[in-house]
Amino acid sequence: MRDIVGLYLNPPDHAMVLCVDEKSQIQALNQTQPTLPMGLGYADGYTHDYIRHGTTTLFAALDIATGQVFGLCRKRHRHEEFLSFLRLIDREVPSELDIHLVLDNYATHKHAKVKQWLAARPRFHLHFTSTYASWLNQVERWFGLLSQRAVKRGSFRCVADLVCKIQAFIDSHNASATPFTWVATAQSIIDKVERIAMRISGTAH
Repeated sequence: MRDIVGLYLNPPDHAMVLCVDEKSQIQALNQTQPTLPMGLGYADGYTHDYIRHGTTTLFAALDIATGQVFGLCRKRHRHEEFLSFLRLIDREVPSELDIHLVLDNYATHKHAKVKQWLAARPRFHLHFTSTYASWLNQVERWFGLLSQRAVKRGSFRCVADLVCKIQAFIDSHNASATPFTWVATAQSIIDKVERIAMRISGTAH
């Protein structure tokens, strides 16, 4: 946690810091009725009438300096697809820059072939979040925006339609992107966790 927060508050020179994760099983749901206005007794104005057309997985990397996102949709969520995404990052990031990736401990990220590929590219540096600390990864906030503004209230005729709309959202976002503001120090996070733990312990007693 100190390592990752340090990257956010004091990014290294001559490097790009990217927050990386996958949003898997995004459903292409075709709403059979128009989205209802809020306040009619339906959660968020949705009906329960829809047709499922399959899913896609979005691999995304958020540049903490600009707020822009690299994105790649794939049918599956394996180390092969993750390697394809790493190759995309390798092509897109200028060769003179080191690349620091913030990501979780999902097995795909630590597959032997992924490690082999990374070993041949020393400009990549991986920083793993702690278990149950996905909130440390800033791309999770961007996934929330994607869900709220492009996916959750959308209606998609097929997976290809869903993928097109995800890419359109990425393009629109990147055109006016601004970085998220991270202000919490590692010590302030630790202090907050300790206060919560003490309150829980006091309640238990």
